[in-house]
Parts: sequence; C-alpha cells; structure tokens
Amino acid sequence: MNEALLRSLTPKVLGILVRRGADFAAAEDAVQDALVEAVRVWPADPPQDPKGWLVTVSWRRFLDAARADAARRRREDLADEEPAPGPARAVDDTLQLYFLCAHPSLTPSSAVALTLRAVGGLTTRQIARAYLVPEATMAQRISRAKRTVSGVRFDQPGDVATVLRVLYLVFNEGYSGDVDLAAEAIRLTRQLAAAIDHPEVAGLLALMLLHHARRATRTAPDGSLVPLAEQDRSRWDTTAIAEGVEILQAALARDRLGEFQAQAAIAALHADAPNAEETDWVQIVEWYDELARLTDSPVVRLNRAVAVGEADGPRAGLAALAALDDALPRHAAVTAYLHERDGDLTTAARLYAEAARKAPNLAERDHLTRQAARLNARRDR
Repeated sequence: MNEALLRSLTPKVLGILVRRGADFAAAEDAVQDALVEAVRVWPADPPQDPKGWLVTVSWRRFLDAARADAARRRREDLADEEPAPGPARAVDDTLQLYFLCAHPSLTPSSAVALTLRAVGGLTTRQIARAYLVPEATMAQRISRAKRTVSGVRFDQPGDVATVLRVLYLVFNEGYSGDVDLAAEAIRLTRQLAAAIDHPEVAGLLALMLLHHARRATRTAPDGSLVPLAEQDRSRWDTTAIAEGVEILQAALARDRLGEFQAQAAIAALHADAPNAEETDWVQIVEWYDELARLTDSPVVRLNRAVAVGEADGPRAGLAALAALDDALPRHAAVTAYLHERDGDLTTAARLYAEAARKAPNLAERDHLTRQAARLNARRDR
C-alpha cells in the first residue's frame, strides 16, 4: 500500500467531488470512506488507475450519503421543530432504522457510530469528537460496521439499550449546539416510549426534557457559556420540567432503576431548586452514589466529587477527587472550582488555565480562560 500516493491523491479527488457539486464536508466524508476502502482492497487488487478508482468510489459514497440525508430530512419535515408534550402523534420509519442499525452482529460502540452516521446525520468528525478518538479511527470503525452489516439479513434488530445509547448521544450532540438534533432525539424517544413499556426509555425521555428545559439559558447573547448556578431560572421551560418530573416519577415507582432514571433524578433536583443556594446537594450525592453503582463510570465519580464539594465542603470534594485519574476530561476544571471554593485562588487560576488548554470546544475554552483571568485579577488587587 503506497500511503504517499493516497496522501497526494486525496486533495485532487476532493477537488473533483466539490467541482461536481458536493459540499466540502460531505466530500471529505466520502473521500475518507474511499481511502479506508482502498487500504482494505488495494493490497490484493491494486487498480490500474488509482485516481479514477478513488473518484468513482468517493462519488458513489457521496451519492449514497446524500440520498440517506435527503430521506432523513423528509422524515424530519413531518415533525415540528420543537417537540410537543404528550405521546407522539405519528410514527415514521426513523425509529425502525435505529433498531436495524443496532444489529446484534455489531459491537455496541460500532452500532452507535453507524447509526449516528447513517440515520442521525452526524459527520464522521462529529462522531469522533463524541467518542474522543481521532477522526481516521472513527472512519475505519464506521466502514467496518458497514461491511459487517452489508451481507446480513436485518431480521434481528438490536436491543433497547443500544438504541437508548444512540438517542442519548444524538441528543447530547444537538444540545452542544454544533448540530441541532436535540428536538429530533426527543421526538424519537417519545415514539420509543409510546411503543415500548420500559422504565429506562421513560428515564431517558425525562432526562432529555429536563435538560432541554434549560437550553435557552445555557449561553449568553454573545455565545459565552452560563454555568448552571448563574442561569436565569425564570426562563426555564416549566412545562417541560413538569412533564419530565411526571414521567420520571412514574418510572421510579416501578422500582427498576437504571442509569437514565438516576441521571434524570439528579436533573430533577436541580430543576426543583428555586435558586442555586437551595439545591438539595445531599440528595444529589445519594443519586450519584446510585449512578456510580450502576455504571462504575469515572466521569460519574468526577461529577459526584463536585456534588460532595457542595454538600460537605470543598475539601471533601477534593478528597473524593484524589482517587480519580487526573487525565479524565474536565478533571482540571473541577479541581480548579473546588480549590477556588476553598480559597486557594493561585492554584485555582493555574488549573483553570490548564483546563482551558484541554477544553473540547471554543465556548468552554473561553469560559475557563475568563475564570482564570478573573481569579488572577482578584489575587493581584
């Protein structure tokens, strides 16, 4: 395999697709799929015209993706832009496609990645960012998943847990503001809740509604992040909060606790507090204990440390952090916050600056940079 040849041909093939009418991002995805296929096929069957081969395969991949995206957009046009309360009124084939992509022959991570690409409409780059892996790695994973399911019968749809993970990731991607898919994720979860009597489906729907209720207050007019404690709670969507709490209470009454119900319970406690000072942090710590038991996730334990710091004081929070790997995403930001609460402004400012350098997006980087500058200014007075 001549990797130098592939590298030299990539911009030429990309340029040809763009001149044929493909938008740049879609052309990049198509060319990347073709490169992965070339790595697989060329060692055993090298083409006589490598450039022509790449152009042909890339263009086919672009057309396939464009047709899939057009079909998805037609399905989305059937729904209102914002999800309406209550049971879903219409069921389309999108939900069925989620189950089909969650095929038992795929690993859960591959099923989620394939579904996000084929049905959710996310680009390879966005999925890679969600998984915290290089884009090339995710492209190979998606291509392998496509090859795996290309020759199998879709008579064994995937399980509910995989579909819930997909919907959760789609919602989070939409909630980040990079791609507005949050309303579509809520719509599909409503359909799933109407079709399947499952407490974790209800838990996920409640979680989405409770987070979506705060969406308008998460950023300032200039695009900067607004921390939860500083959000204008009078602007939260009380209708969505009431619906989320009602759905959650019904799910919890069935005594089949799962991770989405536990996360929704934490979100409900935040939504129930009239202001940040009246948040019931003791109960939130208890729910994080349940969530940690269910998931054994280091990210959950990181968030639990924040709650412990609020409930029992910053030094207790720092003690809870001591058992965690400091390479965890946002570990430095959490540590900075707890040191600030403890009065150590020098350490907090240094850690905020460190966290800013590791931030996954521009809005978070700017927020952490401002935190560091604010503390440095206070310290220098």
